Amino acid sequence: MKKIIVGITGASGVVYGVRLLEALKSTGIETHLVVSKAAQLTLSQETSLKATDLQKLADYNYQPVDIGASIASGSFRAEGMIVAPCSVKTMSEIATGVTSGLISRAADVCLKERRKLVLMVRESPLHLGHLRTMAALAEMGAVIAPPLPAFYPKPENIDTLINHNIGRILDLFEVENSLVERWKGLKPRHKNKNT
Repeated sequence: MKKIIVGITGASGVVYGVRLLEALKSTGIETHLVVSKAAQLTLSQETSLKATDLQKLADYNYQPVDIGASIASGSFRAEGMIVAPCSVKTMSEIATGVTSGLISRAADVCLKERRKLVLMVRESPLHLGHLRTMAALAEMGAVIAPPLPAFYPKPENIDTLINHNIGRILDLFEVENSLVERWKGLKPRHKNKNT
């Protein structure tokens, strides 16, 4: 069975982690979830969900300080890890290898084992230090995938924007999904009768 580790940090945009777990639930992929303490606070501010609601969406749950968990070892086989959303603090820990908790440790393991690591970094604007950290992570093999809106599908609501981002993340793991409206090329322009 395929396994994906999901980390949710305290950056704004906890809904990305929630939607990711909801989308993975129907795929048959085993999910291993770590929610930081800051993410639990964000969850309470940005949604009506409780931590237990989030835990029910995953197959396995871990405490953020449990560095002895199975996902903290390279011997744990997984397709990779998605951190959604990823705070700058977590991104910086991963980049330096100074891992203070299970999310950054599991991400570090994915990098050292050459497994896919996708970071949905949620910060704006970015200063030079952030950009250099992202560049360093990309050089190490991480995929930096900030949740940015796509407007070609002409989204009518926030859910459409969120789904599109999560669908693109699932694409990186070759997980079939219908969350993304696929680009079909430019539509032909209609000529004005007066021209």
